[in-house]
Amino acid sequence: MRDPARPYPHDHVLAATVLRLFPQRVTPNQITWFRFLTTPVVLLLLIAENYRWGVPAFILVAFTDALDGSLARTRKQVTEWGTIYDPVADKILVGSVVVLVVLRHLLPAVGVVMLALEVLFLLGGWYRKRNGQTLGANVWGKTKMFLQVIAVSLLLISVWFSIPFLVTASLVVFGVSVVFAVASLVTYGF
Repeated sequence: MRDPARPYPHDHVLAATVLRLFPQRVTPNQITWFRFLTTPVVLLLLIAENYRWGVPAFILVAFTDALDGSLARTRKQVTEWGTIYDPVADKILVGSVVVLVVLRHLLPAVGVVMLALEVLFLLGGWYRKRNGQTLGANVWGKTKMFLQVIAVSLLLISVWFSIPFLVTASLVVFGVSVVFAVASLVTYGF
Protein backbone atom coordinates (compact mmCIF):
# COMPACT_ATOMS: atom_id res chain seq x y z
CA MET A 1 0.00 0.00 0.00
CA ARG A 2 1.27 3.49 -0.89
CA ASP A 3 2.42 5.81 1.90
CA PRO A 4 -0.20 8.62 2.00
CA ALA A 5 2.51 11.16 2.90
CA ARG A 6 4.64 10.40 -0.19
CA PRO A 7 4.21 13.15 -2.80
CA TYR A 8 2.78 12.46 -6.24
CA PRO A 9 4.41 14.05 -9.32
CA HIS A 10 1.70 16.71 -9.55
CA ASP A 11 2.46 17.76 -5.97
CA HIS A 12 5.89 19.05 -7.05
CA VAL A 13 4.35 21.06 -9.88
CA LEU A 14 1.76 22.61 -7.55
CA ALA A 15 4.43 23.28 -4.89
CA ALA A 16 6.53 25.17 -7.44
CA THR A 17 3.55 27.23 -8.62
CA VAL A 18 0.20 27.64 -6.87
CA LEU A 19 1.11 26.45 -3.37
CA ARG A 20 3.68 29.24 -3.08
CA LEU A 21 0.71 31.62 -2.80
CA PHE A 22 -0.41 30.01 0.47
CA PRO A 23 1.24 31.28 3.65
CA GLN A 24 2.60 28.69 6.09
CA ARG A 25 -0.29 29.39 8.48
CA VAL A 26 -2.78 27.96 5.95
CA THR A 27 -3.19 24.26 6.60
CA PRO A 28 -4.47 21.53 4.27
CA ASN A 29 -7.37 20.86 6.65
CA GLN A 30 -8.43 24.51 6.38
CA ILE A 31 -8.61 24.10 2.61
CA THR A 32 -10.73 20.98 3.07
CA TRP A 33 -13.03 22.96 5.38
CA PHE A 34 -13.22 25.65 2.68
CA ARG A 35 -14.48 22.98 0.25
CA PHE A 36 -17.11 21.82 2.75
CA LEU A 37 -18.29 25.40 3.32
CA THR A 38 -18.31 26.53 -0.31
CA THR A 39 -20.01 23.47 -1.80
CA PRO A 40 -23.49 24.79 -0.83
CA VAL A 41 -22.67 28.09 -2.59
CA VAL A 42 -21.76 26.18 -5.76
CA LEU A 43 -24.98 24.20 -5.50
CA LEU A 44 -27.12 27.29 -4.99
CA LEU A 45 -25.56 28.93 -8.06
CA LEU A 46 -26.18 25.81 -10.15
CA ILE A 47 -29.74 25.37 -8.84
CA ALA A 48 -30.41 28.98 -9.88
CA GLU A 49 -28.84 28.12 -13.27
CA ASN A 50 -26.38 30.95 -12.73
CA TYR A 51 -23.70 29.25 -14.80
CA ARG A 52 -21.69 32.44 -15.22
CA TRP A 53 -20.69 32.18 -11.55
CA GLY A 54 -21.59 28.55 -10.84
CA VAL A 55 -19.26 26.91 -13.37
CA PRO A 56 -16.12 28.84 -12.33
CA ALA A 57 -17.10 28.34 -8.68
CA PHE A 58 -17.38 24.57 -9.21
CA ILE A 59 -13.99 24.44 -10.95
CA LEU A 60 -12.35 26.53 -8.21
CA VAL A 61 -13.84 24.51 -5.36
CA ALA A 62 -12.99 21.22 -7.11
CA PHE A 63 -9.40 22.45 -7.58
CA THR A 64 -9.08 22.77 -3.81
CA ASP A 65 -8.99 18.95 -3.76
CA ALA A 66 -5.63 19.02 -5.51
CA LEU A 67 -4.45 21.90 -3.34
CA ASP A 68 -5.15 20.41 0.08
CA GLY A 69 -3.60 17.05 -0.70
CA SER A 70 -0.52 18.52 -2.34
CA LEU A 71 -0.11 21.00 0.49
CA ALA A 72 -0.35 18.20 3.04
CA ARG A 73 2.18 15.99 1.29
CA THR A 74 4.72 18.69 0.36
CA ARG A 75 4.61 20.41 3.77
CA LYS A 76 4.51 17.12 5.64
CA GLN A 77 1.13 17.97 7.20
CA VAL A 78 -0.77 14.77 6.41
CA THR A 79 -3.31 14.13 9.17
CA GLU A 80 -5.74 11.32 9.86
CA TRP A 81 -8.57 13.88 9.77
CA GLY A 82 -7.53 15.06 6.31
CA THR A 83 -7.10 11.51 5.04
CA ILE A 84 -10.68 10.75 6.08
CA TYR A 85 -12.53 13.99 5.39
CA ASP A 86 -10.84 15.20 2.20
CA PRO A 87 -12.49 12.38 0.19
CA VAL A 88 -15.80 13.04 1.96
CA ALA A 89 -15.65 16.70 0.89
CA ASP A 90 -14.90 15.57 -2.68
CA LYS A 91 -17.80 13.17 -2.75
CA ILE A 92 -20.22 15.76 -1.37
CA LEU A 93 -19.14 18.29 -4.03
CA VAL A 94 -19.05 15.96 -7.02
CA GLY A 95 -21.98 13.80 -5.88
CA SER A 96 -24.29 16.76 -5.35
CA VAL A 97 -23.38 18.28 -8.71
CA VAL A 98 -23.97 14.87 -10.32
CA VAL A 99 -27.46 14.87 -8.80
CA LEU A 100 -28.16 18.46 -9.85
CA VAL A 101 -26.68 18.53 -13.33
CA VAL A 102 -25.71 15.10 -14.60
CA LEU A 103 -29.02 13.42 -13.82
CA ARG A 104 -30.83 16.29 -15.54
CA HIS A 105 -28.65 16.80 -18.62
CA LEU A 106 -27.00 13.43 -19.24
CA LEU A 107 -28.10 9.84 -19.16
CA PRO A 108 -29.54 9.22 -15.67
CA ALA A 109 -27.81 5.82 -15.61
CA VAL A 110 -24.43 7.59 -15.71
CA GLY A 111 -25.35 9.62 -12.64
CA VAL A 112 -26.66 6.57 -10.80
CA VAL A 113 -23.48 4.60 -11.53
CA MET A 114 -21.31 7.50 -10.38
CA LEU A 115 -23.28 7.91 -7.17
CA ALA A 116 -23.28 4.17 -6.48
CA LEU A 117 -19.50 4.02 -6.84
CA GLU A 118 -19.07 6.98 -4.50
CA VAL A 119 -21.31 5.29 -1.92
CA LEU A 120 -19.12 2.17 -2.21
CA PHE A 121 -16.01 4.29 -1.59
CA LEU A 122 -17.59 5.91 1.48
CA LEU A 123 -18.80 2.58 2.88
CA GLY A 124 -15.41 1.00 2.26
CA GLY A 125 -13.65 3.89 3.99
CA TRP A 126 -16.06 3.75 6.90
CA TYR A 127 -15.56 -0.03 7.25
CA ARG A 128 -11.77 0.31 7.17
CA LYS A 129 -11.85 3.18 9.69
CA ARG A 130 -14.06 1.10 11.98
CA ASN A 131 -11.45 -1.67 11.80
CA GLY A 132 -8.59 0.68 12.64
CA GLN A 133 -7.30 1.34 9.12
CA THR A 134 -6.98 4.72 7.46
CA LEU A 135 -5.93 4.61 3.83
CA GLY A 136 -5.05 7.53 1.62
CA ALA A 137 -6.23 7.76 -1.96
CA ASN A 138 -4.38 5.71 -4.53
CA VAL A 139 -3.41 6.84 -8.02
CA TRP A 140 -6.54 5.16 -9.46
CA GLY A 141 -8.81 7.08 -7.12
CA LYS A 142 -6.98 10.36 -7.73
CA THR A 143 -7.31 9.87 -11.48
CA LYS A 144 -10.99 9.00 -11.07
CA MET A 145 -11.63 12.22 -9.16
CA PHE A 146 -9.73 14.28 -11.74
CA LEU A 147 -11.73 12.70 -14.57
CA GLN A 148 -15.02 13.26 -12.74
CA VAL A 149 -14.21 16.94 -12.31
CA ILE A 150 -13.29 17.21 -16.00
CA ALA A 151 -16.50 15.41 -17.03
CA VAL A 152 -18.71 17.57 -14.80
CA SER A 153 -16.92 20.71 -15.99
CA LEU A 154 -17.42 19.76 -19.66
CA LEU A 155 -21.10 19.13 -19.02
CA LEU A 156 -21.52 22.41 -17.16
CA ILE A 157 -19.78 24.33 -19.95
CA SER A 158 -21.98 22.55 -22.49
CA VAL A 159 -25.13 23.57 -20.62
CA TRP A 160 -23.84 27.11 -20.06
CA PHE A 161 -22.87 27.79 -23.69
CA SER A 162 -25.17 25.28 -25.45
CA ILE A 163 -22.31 23.27 -26.99
CA PRO A 164 -23.79 19.83 -27.73
CA PHE A 165 -20.55 17.98 -28.56
CA LEU A 166 -19.28 18.66 -25.02
CA VAL A 167 -22.12 16.49 -23.72
CA THR A 168 -20.65 13.58 -25.67
CA ALA A 169 -17.15 14.42 -24.48
CA SER A 170 -18.43 14.54 -20.90
CA LEU A 171 -20.08 11.15 -21.30
CA VAL A 172 -16.85 9.61 -22.61
CA VAL A 173 -14.82 11.07 -19.73
CA PHE A 174 -17.40 9.82 -17.22
CA GLY A 175 -17.06 6.35 -18.78
CA VAL A 176 -13.29 6.40 -18.38
CA SER A 177 -13.68 7.62 -14.79
CA VAL A 178 -15.84 4.57 -14.03
CA VAL A 179 -12.98 2.31 -15.19
CA PHE A 180 -10.60 4.11 -12.81
CA ALA A 181 -13.17 3.94 -10.00
CA VAL A 182 -13.49 0.18 -10.38
CA ALA A 183 -9.70 -0.18 -10.54
CA SER A 184 -9.41 1.86 -7.35
CA LEU A 185 -11.99 -0.29 -5.59
CA VAL A 186 -10.21 -3.48 -6.71
CA THR A 187 -6.78 -2.24 -5.58
CA TYR A 188 -8.20 -1.45 -2.14
CA GLY A 189 -9.59 -4.95 -1.93
CA PHE A 190 -13.29 -4.04 -1.83
